[in-house]
Amino acid sequence: MRIPIDGLRVGHYTDDIARTGCTVLLFPEGTVASGEVRGGAPATREFDLLAPERTVDRLDALVLSGGSAFGLASADGVVAHLADEGTGFPTGGGPVPIVVGLSLYDLLEGDGSVRPGPAEGRAAAEAAAPTVDTPVPTGLVGAATGATVGTWRGRDHARPGGLGVAVVSHGSLTVAVVVAVNAAGDVGDPATSTAVADGVFRGWPDSGDLFTASPGAGADAGPRGNTTIGAVVTDAALTKGECLLLAQSAHDGLARAVFPPHMRSDGDAFVAAATGTVPRGNGDGAADLDVLRVLTVAAVEQAVVRAC
Repeated sequence: MRIPIDGLRVGHYTDDIARTGCTVLLFPEGTVASGEVRGGAPATREFDLLAPERTVDRLDALVLSGGSAFGLASADGVVAHLADEGTGFPTGGGPVPIVVGLSLYDLLEGDGSVRPGPAEGRAAAEAAAPTVDTPVPTGLVGAATGATVGTWRGRDHARPGGLGVAVVSHGSLTVAVVVAVNAAGDVGDPATSTAVADGVFRGWPDSGDLFTASPGAGADAGPRGNTTIGAVVTDAALTKGECLLLAQSAHDGLARAVFPPHMRSDGDAFVAAATGTVPRGNGDGAADLDVLRVLTVAAVEQAVVRAC
């Protein structure tokens, strides 16, 4: 799917053998961003600078990666790539690239000893193509190469996750979502939550602990790790505080698509970025933050379901 946001570039590095990889989003100059984590086990890099009260108000790149905390090293390669281009926050010592990293846990898939690092991050950045011209590959690619969903009931219930993309528009506004879905919960199955609410659900993990693998999953399964990570990108002109509200709405969209979301073994995190090409107050809803929040909820829900 193409993403009609000028200046946005997306690239993947995919290791089909080891079942891991990374996805890089490169943003145009002037992009403002914030983010929010709701999962219990996040793996992040430079996430604190996205807080509205922090000094830096730009985002040059976002790296989504497999490899759990090891995969955060892939951001180093993106930093080096942007430094070579002269991109970054201006300082007396030269521009410093502002790169945020989010990682998911895929170490039980493929070869867990292989994780994305600086070389893989740079490769994904160098492969990044303008999304207005080139469709963004989806499925088991990039950061979601080793993604699974449905493991909250044990790994014997797991099925493939994936990388999903959705674009929603209203008037001159566009909201796009790129998300790597590796959730503990089930995707697109409202019957499960209904059964739980009605007291008739019979699929509870044998262990009674939703954080650890069920006994039947094998002695080497250990604690589960999951995490859904992604980006919301809009062409609207927003502040960091308003981007934070979009990131919160992204989690609402995730909760509509995944049951149960935001578990202790999930590191669910979203970054919301605004490129600012659509000005405020043009009379067609572009200035209405709540319109953007509605679009975000819908786009995230669609992207998550499509990923699987």
